[in-house]
Amino acid sequence: MDSATQRAWSWHKQGLDGSLAGSNAADVFAKAGWARSIGGANPYMTLFARAGIRREQVDAEVAALHIHELPTARGCTYVLGERDYAWALSLGQGAAEATVKVLDKLGVERSEVNALADKTLKMLHKAQGPLDPKQLKDQLGDAVRSLGEEGKKKGASTTLPTVLGLLQADGRIRRVPINGRLDQQRYAYTAWGLPAAKETPEQARAHLMESYLGWTGGATLKQSQWFTAFTVAQTKAALAAVGAVECDGQWMLPRDVAEAATFTAPDEEQIQLLAGSDTLFLLRRNAADHFSEEDRELHLVGAKLALQADLPDHPIVDRGLIIGLWQYDPGQERIAHWTFKKATAAVKKRIAEVEEFIRGDLGDFRSFSLDSPASRQKRIDALNAAAGFGRGV
Repeated sequence: MDSATQRAWSWHKQGLDGSLAGSNAADVFAKAGWARSIGGANPYMTLFARAGIRREQVDAEVAALHIHELPTARGCTYVLGERDYAWALSLGQGAAEATVKVLDKLGVERSEVNALADKTLKMLHKAQGPLDPKQLKDQLGDAVRSLGEEGKKKGASTTLPTVLGLLQADGRIRRVPINGRLDQQRYAYTAWGLPAAKETPEQARAHLMESYLGWTGGATLKQSQWFTAFTVAQTKAALAAVGAVECDGQWMLPRDVAEAATFTAPDEEQIQLLAGSDTLFLLRRNAADHFSEEDRELHLVGAKLALQADLPDHPIVDRGLIIGLWQYDPGQERIAHWTFKKATAAVKKRIAEVEEFIRGDLGDFRSFSLDSPASRQKRIDALNAAAGFGRGV
Protein backbone atom coordinates (compact mmCIF):
# COMPACT_ATOMS: atom_id res chain seq x y z
CA MET A 1 0.00 0.00 0.00
CA ASP A 2 1.10 3.56 -0.63
CA SER A 3 0.80 6.07 2.22
CA ALA A 4 -2.61 7.41 1.20
CA THR A 5 -4.09 3.92 0.90
CA GLN A 6 -2.56 2.87 4.23
CA ARG A 7 -4.14 5.88 5.94
CA ALA A 8 -7.51 5.14 4.33
CA TRP A 9 -7.22 1.48 5.37
CA SER A 10 -6.66 2.48 9.01
CA TRP A 11 -9.58 4.92 8.68
CA HIS A 12 -11.80 2.10 7.41
CA LYS A 13 -10.76 -0.31 10.16
CA GLN A 14 -11.55 2.39 12.71
CA GLY A 15 -15.11 2.71 11.41
CA LEU A 16 -14.62 6.38 10.55
CA ASP A 17 -15.92 5.81 7.02
CA GLY A 18 -19.54 5.52 8.17
CA SER A 19 -19.49 1.73 8.50
CA LEU A 20 -20.40 1.92 12.20
CA ALA A 21 -23.32 4.32 11.78
CA GLY A 22 -26.25 3.22 13.94
CA SER A 23 -24.11 1.03 16.24
CA ASN A 24 -24.41 1.25 20.01
CA ALA A 25 -21.49 2.37 22.14
CA ALA A 26 -20.37 -1.12 23.19
CA ASP A 27 -20.24 -2.28 19.57
CA VAL A 28 -18.21 0.77 18.52
CA PHE A 29 -15.62 0.04 21.22
CA ALA A 30 -15.51 -3.64 20.27
CA LYS A 31 -14.91 -2.92 16.58
CA ALA A 32 -12.83 0.28 16.67
CA GLY A 33 -11.02 0.00 19.99
CA TRP A 34 -11.42 1.12 23.58
CA ALA A 35 -11.53 4.88 24.12
CA ARG A 36 -8.75 6.32 26.26
CA SER A 37 -10.21 8.12 29.26
CA ILE A 38 -8.17 10.70 31.11
CA GLY A 39 -11.01 12.90 32.27
CA GLY A 40 -11.38 14.37 28.80
CA ALA A 41 -14.08 14.29 26.13
CA ASN A 42 -12.42 11.74 23.84
CA PRO A 43 -14.91 8.91 24.61
CA TYR A 44 -17.81 11.15 23.57
CA MET A 45 -16.14 12.25 20.34
CA THR A 46 -15.11 8.67 19.57
CA LEU A 47 -18.76 7.64 19.58
CA PHE A 48 -20.13 10.74 17.89
CA ALA A 49 -17.65 10.55 15.00
CA ARG A 50 -18.21 6.86 14.30
CA ALA A 51 -21.87 6.31 15.09
CA GLY A 52 -23.45 9.72 15.67
CA ILE A 53 -24.16 8.85 19.32
CA ARG A 54 -25.05 11.86 21.46
CA ARG A 55 -24.00 12.38 25.08
CA GLU A 56 -27.40 11.52 26.55
CA GLN A 57 -27.26 8.03 25.02
CA VAL A 58 -23.64 7.52 26.10
CA ASP A 59 -24.42 8.48 29.70
CA ALA A 60 -27.42 6.14 29.67
CA GLU A 61 -25.19 3.26 28.54
CA VAL A 62 -22.74 4.12 31.33
CA ALA A 63 -25.55 4.13 33.90
CA ALA A 64 -26.81 0.76 32.61
CA LEU A 65 -23.26 -0.68 32.78
CA HIS A 66 -23.26 -1.51 29.06
CA ILE A 67 -20.01 0.47 28.88
CA HIS A 68 -17.64 1.35 31.69
CA GLU A 69 -14.28 2.95 32.42
CA LEU A 70 -11.80 0.35 33.65
CA PRO A 71 -8.03 0.00 34.15
CA THR A 72 -6.67 -2.50 31.63
CA ALA A 73 -3.73 -2.55 29.18
CA ARG A 74 -0.60 -0.92 30.71
CA GLY A 75 -2.73 -0.17 33.76
CA CYS A 76 -4.33 2.71 31.82
CA THR A 77 -8.05 3.46 31.94
CA TYR A 78 -10.23 2.99 28.88
CA VAL A 79 -13.96 3.01 28.24
CA LEU A 80 -15.03 -0.38 26.88
CA GLY A 81 -18.05 -2.60 26.38
CA GLU A 82 -19.44 -5.08 28.89
CA ARG A 83 -18.38 -8.16 26.91
CA ASP A 84 -14.74 -7.26 27.59
CA TYR A 85 -14.90 -6.34 31.27
CA ALA A 86 -13.51 -9.45 32.94
CA TRP A 87 -10.63 -10.36 30.63
CA ALA A 88 -9.69 -6.70 30.07
CA LEU A 89 -9.52 -6.11 33.83
CA SER A 90 -7.22 -9.08 34.23
CA LEU A 91 -4.66 -7.35 31.99
CA GLY A 92 -4.38 -4.43 34.41
CA GLN A 93 -3.88 -6.40 37.61
CA GLY A 94 -0.09 -6.28 37.33
CA ALA A 95 -0.15 -2.48 37.44
CA ALA A 96 -2.34 -2.56 40.55
CA GLU A 97 0.02 -5.00 42.22
CA ALA A 98 2.97 -2.73 41.43
CA THR A 99 1.54 -0.09 43.76
CA VAL A 100 1.66 -2.63 46.60
CA LYS A 101 5.42 -2.84 46.12
CA VAL A 102 5.62 0.92 46.62
CA LEU A 103 3.80 0.55 49.94
CA ASP A 104 6.12 -2.28 50.92
CA LYS A 105 9.10 0.04 50.47
CA LEU A 106 7.32 2.51 52.75
CA GLY A 107 7.01 -0.09 55.49
CA VAL A 108 3.44 -1.27 54.85
CA GLU A 109 3.14 -5.06 54.96
CA ARG A 110 0.80 -6.98 52.68
CA SER A 111 -1.24 -8.15 55.64
CA GLU A 112 -2.13 -4.52 56.43
CA VAL A 113 -3.13 -3.92 52.81
CA ASN A 114 -5.34 -7.03 52.82
CA ALA A 115 -6.98 -6.04 56.10
CA LEU A 116 -7.83 -2.58 54.78
CA ALA A 117 -9.17 -4.13 51.57
CA ASP A 118 -11.50 -6.39 53.58
CA LYS A 119 -12.79 -3.49 55.69
CA THR A 120 -13.30 -1.30 52.63
CA LEU A 121 -15.21 -4.00 50.78
CA LYS A 122 -17.45 -4.71 53.78
CA MET A 123 -18.18 -1.02 54.15
CA LEU A 124 -19.15 -0.65 50.49
CA HIS A 125 -21.42 -3.69 50.66
CA LYS A 126 -23.25 -2.13 53.62
CA ALA A 127 -23.41 1.39 52.14
CA GLN A 128 -26.69 2.74 50.81
CA GLY A 129 -24.92 4.13 47.75
CA PRO A 130 -21.48 4.88 46.31
CA LEU A 131 -18.94 6.50 48.63
CA ASP A 132 -16.29 8.95 47.51
CA PRO A 133 -12.67 8.68 48.77
CA LYS A 134 -13.17 11.26 51.52
CA GLN A 135 -16.25 9.45 52.84
CA LEU A 136 -14.36 6.17 52.78
CA LYS A 137 -11.35 7.63 54.56
CA ASP A 138 -13.52 9.25 57.24
CA GLN A 139 -15.46 6.05 57.91
CA LEU A 140 -12.43 3.76 57.84
CA GLY A 141 -10.62 5.99 60.32
CA ASP A 142 -7.32 4.68 61.67
CA ALA A 143 -7.41 1.70 59.31
CA VAL A 144 -6.14 4.10 56.63
CA ARG A 145 -2.52 4.94 57.31
CA SER A 146 -0.94 8.26 56.34
CA LEU A 147 2.44 7.77 54.71
CA GLY A 148 3.80 11.27 55.27
CA GLU A 149 6.12 13.26 53.07
CA GLU A 150 8.03 10.19 51.90
CA GLY A 151 4.78 8.67 50.71
CA LYS A 152 3.78 11.83 48.87
CA LYS A 153 7.09 11.78 47.02
CA LYS A 154 6.28 8.27 45.81
CA GLY A 155 2.69 9.12 44.92
CA ALA A 156 1.15 7.32 47.90
CA SER A 157 0.05 9.77 50.58
CA THR A 158 -2.13 7.11 52.28
CA THR A 159 -2.78 3.38 51.91
CA LEU A 160 -6.34 3.85 50.62
CA PRO A 161 -5.69 4.55 46.89
CA THR A 162 -3.66 1.35 46.55
CA VAL A 163 -6.42 -0.68 48.16
CA LEU A 164 -9.08 0.87 45.95
CA GLY A 165 -6.93 0.09 42.92
CA LEU A 166 -6.54 -3.55 43.95
CA LEU A 167 -10.26 -3.98 44.60
CA GLN A 168 -11.10 -2.39 41.27
CA ALA A 169 -8.54 -4.44 39.37
CA ASP A 170 -10.23 -7.73 40.19
CA GLY A 171 -13.79 -6.44 39.85
CA ARG A 172 -14.78 -6.43 43.53
CA ILE A 173 -15.60 -2.71 43.36
CA ARG A 174 -16.06 -0.19 40.57
CA ARG A 175 -15.74 3.55 40.16
CA VAL A 176 -18.88 5.58 39.55
CA PRO A 177 -18.57 9.03 37.92
CA ILE A 178 -20.18 11.40 40.40
CA ASN A 179 -22.21 13.32 37.82
CA GLY A 180 -22.59 10.39 35.43
CA ARG A 181 -20.26 11.89 32.84
CA LEU A 182 -17.06 10.52 31.35
CA ASP A 183 -15.34 13.88 30.82
CA GLN A 184 -14.33 14.46 34.43
CA GLN A 185 -12.38 12.61 37.12
CA ARG A 186 -14.49 12.80 40.24
CA TYR A 187 -15.56 9.36 41.37
CA ALA A 188 -17.27 7.45 44.10
CA TYR A 189 -16.94 3.69 44.68
CA THR A 190 -19.47 0.91 45.00
CA ALA A 191 -19.30 -2.86 45.51
CA TRP A 192 -19.48 -4.84 42.27
CA GLY A 193 -18.61 -8.54 42.32
CA LEU A 194 -17.73 -9.01 38.65
CA PRO A 195 -17.11 -12.72 37.89
CA ALA A 196 -13.45 -13.53 37.38
CA ALA A 197 -12.12 -13.85 33.86
CA LYS A 198 -12.39 -17.34 32.38
CA GLU A 199 -9.27 -16.76 30.29
CA THR A 200 -5.78 -17.67 31.45
CA PRO A 201 -3.21 -14.84 31.31
CA GLU A 202 -1.96 -16.26 28.00
CA GLN A 203 -5.48 -16.37 26.57
CA ALA A 204 -6.20 -12.83 27.75
CA ARG A 205 -3.03 -11.58 26.03
CA ALA A 206 -4.03 -13.40 22.83
CA HIS A 207 -7.51 -11.89 23.08
CA LEU A 208 -6.06 -8.40 23.36
CA MET A 209 -3.68 -8.99 20.46
CA GLU A 210 -6.50 -10.19 18.22
CA SER A 211 -8.62 -7.19 19.16
CA TYR A 212 -5.71 -4.78 18.74
CA LEU A 213 -4.76 -6.01 15.27
CA GLY A 214 -8.41 -5.91 14.27
CA TRP A 215 -8.77 -2.32 15.50
CA THR A 216 -5.63 -1.13 13.72
CA GLY A 217 -5.66 -3.27 10.59
CA GLY A 218 -2.00 -4.05 11.27
CA ALA A 219 0.82 -2.88 13.51
CA THR A 220 4.54 -3.33 14.00
CA LEU A 221 5.97 -5.37 16.84
CA LYS A 222 7.11 -2.18 18.57
CA GLN A 223 3.70 -0.53 18.22
CA SER A 224 1.87 -3.54 19.61
CA GLN A 225 4.30 -3.70 22.54
CA TRP A 226 3.76 -0.04 23.33
CA PHE A 227 -0.01 -0.50 23.56
CA THR A 228 -0.08 -3.86 25.33
CA ALA A 229 3.06 -3.56 27.51
CA PHE A 230 3.75 -7.22 26.74
CA THR A 231 7.33 -8.48 26.80
CA VAL A 232 8.89 -9.55 23.51
CA ALA A 233 8.25 -13.19 24.37
CA GLN A 234 4.64 -12.51 25.36
CA THR A 235 4.08 -10.48 22.19
CA LYS A 236 5.43 -13.20 19.92
CA ALA A 237 3.37 -15.84 21.72
CA ALA A 238 0.20 -13.77 21.37
CA LEU A 239 0.87 -13.14 17.67
CA ALA A 240 1.37 -16.85 17.10
CA ALA A 241 -1.79 -17.70 19.07
CA VAL A 242 -3.96 -15.58 16.77
CA GLY A 243 -2.20 -16.71 13.59
CA ALA A 244 -0.92 -13.22 12.76
CA VAL A 245 0.94 -12.78 9.48
CA GLU A 246 3.82 -10.36 8.88
CA CYS A 247 3.30 -8.14 5.82
CA ASP A 248 5.72 -5.35 4.94
CA GLY A 249 6.89 -5.02 8.53
CA GLN A 250 3.40 -5.07 10.04
CA TRP A 251 1.61 -7.91 11.76
CA MET A 252 -1.94 -8.50 10.53
CA LEU A 253 -4.79 -10.92 11.07
CA PRO A 254 -5.22 -13.33 8.14
CA ARG A 255 -8.70 -12.01 7.36
CA ASP A 256 -7.33 -8.48 7.12
CA VAL A 257 -4.54 -9.56 4.79
CA ALA A 258 -7.15 -10.83 2.35
CA GLU A 259 -9.33 -7.72 2.66
CA ALA A 260 -6.42 -5.29 2.41
CA ALA A 261 -5.30 -6.91 -0.85
CA THR A 262 -8.41 -5.61 -2.63
CA PHE A 263 -8.94 -2.42 -0.61
CA THR A 264 -9.08 0.91 -2.44
CA ALA A 265 -9.29 4.34 -0.86
CA PRO A 266 -12.64 6.12 -1.35
CA ASP A 267 -12.73 9.00 -3.81
CA GLU A 268 -15.14 11.24 -1.90
CA GLU A 269 -14.19 13.32 1.14
CA GLN A 270 -14.94 11.79 4.55
CA ILE A 271 -14.38 14.55 7.09
CA GLN A 272 -14.18 14.02 10.84
CA LEU A 273 -13.07 16.13 13.78
CA LEU A 274 -11.41 13.83 16.32
CA ALA A 275 -9.77 14.14 19.71
CA GLY A 276 -5.99 14.14 19.76
CA SER A 277 -6.17 10.91 21.80
CA ASP A 278 -8.47 9.13 19.33
CA THR A 279 -7.65 5.47 18.73
CA LEU A 280 -6.79 6.23 15.09
CA PHE A 281 -3.55 7.75 16.42
CA LEU A 282 -3.20 6.46 19.98
CA LEU A 283 -3.25 2.72 19.29
CA ARG A 284 -0.01 2.93 17.30
CA ARG A 285 1.08 6.37 18.50
CA ASN A 286 1.80 7.23 14.86
CA ALA A 287 0.20 10.63 14.32
CA ALA A 288 3.17 11.64 12.13
CA ASP A 289 2.14 9.02 9.55
CA HIS A 290 -1.16 10.83 9.10
CA PHE A 291 0.42 14.02 7.73
CA SER A 292 1.12 14.41 4.04
CA GLU A 293 4.73 14.87 2.97
CA GLU A 294 4.14 18.55 2.17
CA ASP A 295 2.60 19.22 5.60
CA ARG A 296 5.29 17.53 7.68
CA GLU A 297 7.21 20.80 8.08
CA LEU A 298 4.20 22.71 9.42
CA HIS A 299 4.62 24.13 12.89
CA LEU A 300 2.49 25.75 15.53
CA VAL A 301 3.73 27.48 18.68
CA GLY A 302 7.29 26.71 17.68
CA ALA A 303 7.12 22.91 17.23
CA LYS A 304 6.86 20.88 14.04
CA LEU A 305 3.59 18.97 14.21
CA ALA A 306 4.92 15.77 12.63
CA LEU A 307 7.78 15.51 15.14
CA GLN A 308 5.55 15.35 18.20
CA ALA A 309 4.66 11.92 19.59
CA ASP A 310 1.22 13.14 20.65
CA LEU A 311 -0.81 15.78 18.87
CA PRO A 312 -0.87 19.12 20.74
CA ASP A 313 -4.28 19.97 19.25
CA HIS A 314 -7.23 17.97 17.99
CA PRO A 315 -7.09 16.95 14.30
CA ILE A 316 -9.40 17.56 11.37
CA VAL A 317 -9.09 14.40 9.28
CA ASP A 318 -10.10 13.24 5.79
CA ARG A 319 -9.80 9.50 5.08
CA GLY A 320 -6.95 9.22 7.58
CA LEU A 321 -5.07 12.33 6.43
CA ILE A 322 -4.73 15.17 8.94
CA ILE A 323 -5.79 18.30 7.06
CA GLY A 324 -6.10 20.72 9.97
CA LEU A 325 -6.23 21.27 13.73
CA TRP A 326 -8.86 22.52 16.14
CA GLN A 327 -9.66 23.46 19.72
CA TYR A 328 -12.97 24.43 21.28
CA ASP A 329 -13.25 27.98 22.60
CA PRO A 330 -16.10 27.94 25.18
CA GLY A 331 -15.92 31.71 25.67
CA GLN A 332 -16.85 32.22 22.02
CA GLU A 333 -18.83 28.95 21.81
CA ARG A 334 -17.02 28.09 18.59
CA ILE A 335 -14.36 25.81 17.22
CA ALA A 336 -11.08 27.60 16.58
CA HIS A 337 -9.56 25.82 13.61
CA TRP A 338 -6.79 25.92 11.07
CA THR A 339 -6.98 23.95 7.84
CA PHE A 340 -3.71 23.53 5.99
CA LYS A 341 -5.46 24.31 2.70
CA LYS A 342 -8.64 26.21 1.90
CA ALA A 343 -11.54 24.47 3.63
CA THR A 344 -14.01 22.69 1.35
CA ALA A 345 -17.76 22.79 1.82
CA ALA A 346 -17.60 19.34 3.43
CA VAL A 347 -15.03 20.53 5.97
CA LYS A 348 -17.08 23.62 6.86
CA LYS A 349 -20.21 21.49 7.24
CA ARG A 350 -18.55 19.02 9.58
CA ILE A 351 -17.01 21.76 11.71
CA ALA A 352 -20.47 23.29 12.14
CA GLU A 353 -21.95 19.90 13.11
CA VAL A 354 -19.27 19.18 15.70
CA GLU A 355 -19.50 22.72 17.02
CA GLU A 356 -23.22 22.21 17.63
CA PHE A 357 -22.55 18.84 19.30
CA ILE A 358 -20.00 20.28 21.72
CA ARG A 359 -22.02 23.38 22.46
CA GLY A 360 -25.27 21.47 23.03
CA ASP A 361 -24.07 18.21 24.60
CA LEU A 362 -20.74 18.85 26.30
CA GLY A 363 -20.41 22.58 26.94
CA ASP A 364 -16.64 22.33 26.48
CA PHE A 365 -14.11 19.91 25.01
CA ARG A 366 -11.32 19.08 27.41
CA SER A 367 -8.34 16.95 26.38
CA PHE A 368 -7.84 15.71 29.95
CA SER A 369 -9.17 16.37 33.43
CA LEU A 370 -7.04 19.45 34.18
CA ASP A 371 -7.55 21.01 30.75
CA SER A 372 -9.31 24.38 30.96
CA PRO A 373 -10.14 27.26 28.61
CA ALA A 374 -7.39 29.32 30.24
CA SER A 375 -4.75 26.59 29.86
CA ARG A 376 -5.51 26.16 26.15
CA GLN A 377 -5.92 29.85 25.27
CA LYS A 378 -2.41 30.02 23.80
CA ARG A 379 -3.28 27.14 21.46
CA ILE A 380 -6.60 28.74 20.54
CA ASP A 381 -4.88 32.03 19.74
CA ALA A 382 -2.27 30.22 17.65
CA LEU A 383 -4.91 28.37 15.64
CA ASN A 384 -6.80 31.59 15.00
CA ALA A 385 -3.58 33.28 13.89
CA ALA A 386 -2.60 30.36 11.65
CA ALA A 387 -6.03 30.43 10.05
CA GLY A 388 -5.48 34.05 9.23
CA PHE A 389 -1.88 33.86 8.04
CA GLY A 390 -1.76 30.49 6.30
CA ARG A 391 1.09 28.02 6.63
CA GLY A 392 2.14 28.25 10.27
CA VAL A 393 3.07 30.66 13.03
